[in-house]
Amino acid sequence: MGRERSAAASGEKHNKMLVGVVCNFAAELKLLLTALLILCTLATLLQFIPSRFTISASDLRFCISRIAAAAPSTPTDTTSTLPPPPSLFHNYTQIETDEVLPRGIIRRSFNPYGAATYNFITMGSYRGGPNTFAIVGLASKPLHLYARPTYQCQWLPFSSNKENNTNITSSLTYKILPDWGYGRVYTVVVVNCTFPQPINLDNSGGTLLLHASTSGGGDSKFNLTDTIPALTEPPGTSNLSLFTSKPKYDYLYCGSSLYGTLSPQRLREWIAYHVRLFGERSHFVIYDAGGVHEEVLEVLKPWMELGYVTLQDIREQERFDGYYHNQFMVVNDCLHRYKFMAKWIFFFDVDEYIYVPPKSTIRSVLDSLSDYSQFTIEQMPMSSKLCHSVDAAKRYRKWGFEKLVYRDVKKGIRRDRKYAIQPRNAFATGVHMSQNLAGMTTHKTEGRIKYFHYHGTIAERRELCRYLINSTEINFEKTPYVLDTTLRDIAGSVKKFELKMIGPRLQNTRQ
Repeated sequence: MGRERSAAASGEKHNKMLVGVVCNFAAELKLLLTALLILCTLATLLQFIPSRFTISASDLRFCISRIAAAAPSTPTDTTSTLPPPPSLFHNYTQIETDEVLPRGIIRRSFNPYGAATYNFITMGSYRGGPNTFAIVGLASKPLHLYARPTYQCQWLPFSSNKENNTNITSSLTYKILPDWGYGRVYTVVVVNCTFPQPINLDNSGGTLLLHASTSGGGDSKFNLTDTIPALTEPPGTSNLSLFTSKPKYDYLYCGSSLYGTLSPQRLREWIAYHVRLFGERSHFVIYDAGGVHEEVLEVLKPWMELGYVTLQDIREQERFDGYYHNQFMVVNDCLHRYKFMAKWIFFFDVDEYIYVPPKSTIRSVLDSLSDYSQFTIEQMPMSSKLCHSVDAAKRYRKWGFEKLVYRDVKKGIRRDRKYAIQPRNAFATGVHMSQNLAGMTTHKTEGRIKYFHYHGTIAERRELCRYLINSTEINFEKTPYVLDTTLRDIAGSVKKFELKMIGPRLQNTRQ
């Protein structure tokens, strides 16, 4: 009986303790139950929302970041409101629907989404003088082919005084399409801006803006204009004496885009040959579109260290579908970037070798052509397979232009020419010549200068000699060839020149 009373007393004590705990945490329990109720309600409602209404992880992160940014770091008034959540349709315009007109005609609606191409892609913007600028880039080819997009330039000085004439707009802005219609999704555009007076004379700095307008192209309902900060001149950086001073280089090479698996040995031969030809006051600009792999870079490094070569990585341009790795954009960028740094700029490829006769020099030839703004160079096409049998035993040790000694003499063929220009007279350029320059052009350069073309050899990473010929003339694959040892005869001098300039560091270069 005593035990039963004791057990009853103990049970009663337990119940009182539980009731006390519940009473002490009543507020917290209410909050927990309310949260559970809200979660269950949301889970139920989500089942009835259509599938097209989805909330992605990025949307949730965006909402959380907005809330976190708005949340105060220290306790503040709890009555402050948070910003509204972003709309799930913030990337879309108002959707139009079909409409039935009074006469029973159904007017259909069209809803555009996205954009197939960019309006303008800049590669470089450069001064062309105290009051002119050139902007080089890509633009939508259909837009330029079927519409009339327009461009306008504006200069915004950093300091707004009377001498700067705040917010000057160019009086003359025109575009040049220098790729001869070869563009693909994108075409090359050079925009020239001319202002009515010199810009940034006080050297206080400013920004050049390009206003690129579609003028209704693509969608006649809208005239979309993109404002592009094309060029910024920080205070104290403008050097107007550059436009009247003597150029740093006599001769500058503007290369096309290098891509693919290039032969380090062929490039080694090419750069040594042309540094010797053009001399100390020359420079070579190489554009890497994916072709300058580690072994090719090792060949260029010695000449980069001596200041003869500048290498530019342009692999990013492969994103934009233009002609031949955007070759026309690259040469135009090179023209305007180095326009006032060279007396002459040459345009040719790394499987082509410029040649002047023994009694001439590159200086004497170009001095004789100084009255012309541009001259073109005749091609000597060489076989990339045929070698003389006299080299059979030593062909693996000979350089490419030393052993490929058979020249194509087929008549009645129009062959591509390469060229050189005086860059200060050019507004835009092409691959085989410029059609946008002031001054005269001559094609009558035979006997004074020519180039030997070893087509495709730059991409061959194996022995070039496929056939050994013991003859001065041969008809091979329906093409007549004759023995021509013009470059072979100077190969020894080129090798000695390389050894003198950079030592034996490239002696073990592979094909």
